[in-house]
Amino acid sequence: MGESLQVTAQDGHTLSAYIARPEGDPKGAIVVVQEIFGVNAHIRSVADRFAQEGYLALAPALFDRTERGVELRYEGEDMQKAFGLMQKLSPETALMDVAAAFTRLKQESSSGVAVVGFCYGGFLAWLSATRGSALGLTPDCCVGYYAGGIGGVAKEEPNCPVLLHFGAEDSHIGPEQVQAVREAHPEVEIFVYEGAEHGFNCDARASFNPKQAKIAWERTLAFLKSHVA
Repeated sequence: MGESLQVTAQDGHTLSAYIARPEGDPKGAIVVVQEIFGVNAHIRSVADRFAQEGYLALAPALFDRTERGVELRYEGEDMQKAFGLMQKLSPETALMDVAAAFTRLKQESSSGVAVVGFCYGGFLAWLSATRGSALGLTPDCCVGYYAGGIGGVAKEEPNCPVLLHFGAEDSHIGPEQVQAVREAHPEVEIFVYEGAEHGFNCDARASFNPKQAKIAWERTLAFLKSHVA
């Protein structure tokens, strides 16, 4: 369904991105922000699913600043490489790349644009809401799935509606991080899924929880319908 294209960030860096187009005119657009495993088959499938729901979806390759063409699995040496690549990312430059994707979507869609991210991408979805305006990144709403590290930036003020999904059994994100966001922003929609671990939305991971993933997906679509479509 999708294809690869190039977008350019404000600092001149050119990165690749995967775009999935709906049939007919899009009812909105979505920047899909990767996990630490690159724009792999799972992230492309997420973009494809959004396209099937009528959205124009674009997933920027955040690792292109370090290594191009990164597509990793969720185990073994790939897992170790993923953590190594993540350590080379900075939120500031990663947000530039998210902003580049956002700008491209604004050029193609006259409707609203959202940012939806997973894992590290969920963290960037939150930062897109709180810091993005300085880069011209002004999404109509943001959705973060299991946003690791969000507790450290919980007091930052989002400039748009935000929806957050967490697994109750997530060993990477403690309940204190979720609570930090709840206390700082009671207006933010937060759902915690019983029995769900980190990465529960990803059908390529051992932690995939189809029941809870379905519920979270339906909530995400409803949220997007309210703020974007």
